[in-house]
Amino acid sequence: MRAILDIVLIILDLYVWLLIASAILSWLIAFNVVNTRNQFVGAVAEFLERITEPLLAPIRRLLPNLGGLDISPIILILIILFMQRVITYYIYPAVF
Repeated sequence: MRAILDIVLIILDLYVWLLIASAILSWLIAFNVVNTRNQFVGAVAEFLERITEPLLAPIRRLLPNLGGLDISPIILILIILFMQRVITYYIYPAVF
């Protein structure tokens, strides 16, 4: 059971890094630092959008419109960190 919880924690860590990469890439695209017509950049952007959007979309629907500011990745990262703490402190020690 500990191995499964370790895998879950690693997946949650990886997802946090994917959220950060997605946010940084969206800033780079918005400020025309990188161009999505580049095939590699377009593929990475599409991959990050497909992997992060299913969890970010419900959070965006719940949040009020803040203009151009999107805080949904921050909220999702906080939720993931909370889940990691719950697993680490409450579920992980109780597994025999």
